[in-house]
Amino acid sequence: MRTKKIVNAGDHAVDEMLDGILAAHSGHLARVAGTKRAIVARDGPRDGKVGLVIGGGSGHEPTFVGFVGRGLADAAAIGNVFASPPPDPILACTQAVNGGAGVLYMYGNYAGDVMNFDMAAEMAAMDDIEVRTVLTTDDIASAPRDRRDSRRGVAGNFFIFKVAGAACDRMLDLDEVERIARKANAHTFTMGVALAPCSLPQTRRPNFEIGAEEMEIGMGIHGEPGVARGPLEPADSIVDEMMDRILAEMAPAKGDRVALLVNGLGATPLMELYIMNRRVRQRLDDAGIGVHATWVGNWCTSLEMTGASVTCMHLDGELTAFLDHPCDCAMFRVG
Repeated sequence: MRTKKIVNAGDHAVDEMLDGILAAHSGHLARVAGTKRAIVARDGPRDGKVGLVIGGGSGHEPTFVGFVGRGLADAAAIGNVFASPPPDPILACTQAVNGGAGVLYMYGNYAGDVMNFDMAAEMAAMDDIEVRTVLTTDDIASAPRDRRDSRRGVAGNFFIFKVAGAACDRMLDLDEVERIARKANAHTFTMGVALAPCSLPQTRRPNFEIGAEEMEIGMGIHGEPGVARGPLEPADSIVDEMMDRILAEMAPAKGDRVALLVNGLGATPLMELYIMNRRVRQRLDDAGIGVHATWVGNWCTSLEMTGASVTCMHLDGELTAFLDHPCDCAMFRVG
């Protein structure tokens, strides 16, 4: 069965989407001259500042381009749907944000992204631009705890990019920005659930199969296998299974605080996300954990996949200060 989409031609969907984003957010965003897939903040890059370049495949909006702006990412390299950007737009972003203090690359831990961003870093070195890389690995379902470096980066990008962008905006040096970015990643934990698949614009066919009364805990944002498939459960039971795993990983003490993200994967109504948030807060309250700030909505999507994820960032004073630092992006603002 073919799905319905409001597109012209599937192969043109990403570029036409970017045209629409730039038309809507021209005060925040611009294309790097001579490119289609390198998007830079109009008010962000500056001399003496570490540049922050993020990026990855399309289909996860507002990740990545929505987080480009003053106080967060300076540029984003955009790939095809669920595919890494090639090295050229990554290099174009790097050159556009280079203020002489080095550039940090941040993106989810996927093989294609690693290969292409590493190639771009080698090309940047030929221009005497120092590049460091911090991979996001917040998806606790994607590998055991003793192989955390192998995990995928998913909705936790929301917090990890935010903290790293604030460190850059405060004009910290590259060593400090890298340290803070790694700390943010290490303190961020995400668990997801999928109820129904999405379909790519080119194929308009579901990208995985799941029964009408089934759910899958831990499925990735491209349809990667999760950790448990079974009958669809009530909202509280779903959240409990997710929070059991997050709390076991995070190992908080009573009195600790977190930042909370209840994220929709594209087709889940806000009503259901807020029902989930209600139960997440009950679980955190029961554990004696305070919530510093909460975001509920579509922040790291998977086209029209039905499902959601919960992310907790385990805060201390340093991370809290960077999380609260003002930013002004096309699709996200703080302060």
